[in-house]
Amino acid sequence: MQQIPEYSNEDVCERLVALGIDPHLQDYFRRCIDFHTYAAPGILIGVFMVDYALDLIGKTPADKIFVTCESYKCLPDAPQVIMHATVGNHQLQVLPIGKFAITLTPFTAKEYAEGVRVYIDRKKLEKYPVYAAWFDNRPDFKPAYMKRQLVDEILTAQRNVLSHECIRMKVTHKKKWQSATCPSCGEQIPKNLMEGDICAGCGSLSYYESC
Repeated sequence: MQQIPEYSNEDVCERLVALGIDPHLQDYFRRCIDFHTYAAPGILIGVFMVDYALDLIGKTPADKIFVTCESYKCLPDAPQVIMHATVGNHQLQVLPIGKFAITLTPFTAKEYAEGVRVYIDRKKLEKYPVYAAWFDNRPDFKPAYMKRQLVDEILTAQRNVLSHECIRMKVTHKKKWQSATCPSCGEQIPKNLMEGDICAGCGSLSYYESC
């Protein structure tokens, strides 16, 4: 069987228009695809997830909202682009759980924040066989022949494969911190990040050798 080329970024944008996707979502898709550098299935799904979660909590991308992604694969890029939630501004955290799920909690000064968790509902994928095969990472998903069909099913399914649950999570509010000097490397770090007598960079998180 001859290999079927996947959609280009421009092709995906044309498909969005042809399917009548809401203009505000089209804008999200264009920006996310550009940021991610290509129209990966995960980033397309992530756009639908973020948009759905924002609707569920009645907020807009301009509101201060904290995001937790349960996978490093593609998904974190969607809230970064749409909501400007990043690791650097402390509004995004990524937990390597391996689930394609995202949690949004509006800012609160309370001990617990209430929000919503949106996830791909495996039962709802049965209507979309290629989508399901890709999601399950099954051998019958053939990237060389099925990438276009996968994108078509993702854009057709939209929110129909998503489910949500209301959640609450403990909030870690910013606290004053003291600095400490690592006796091994001589560099300063927050004292609470020391591993005993040394910093993590000289200990469990050491990742390079000086040359």
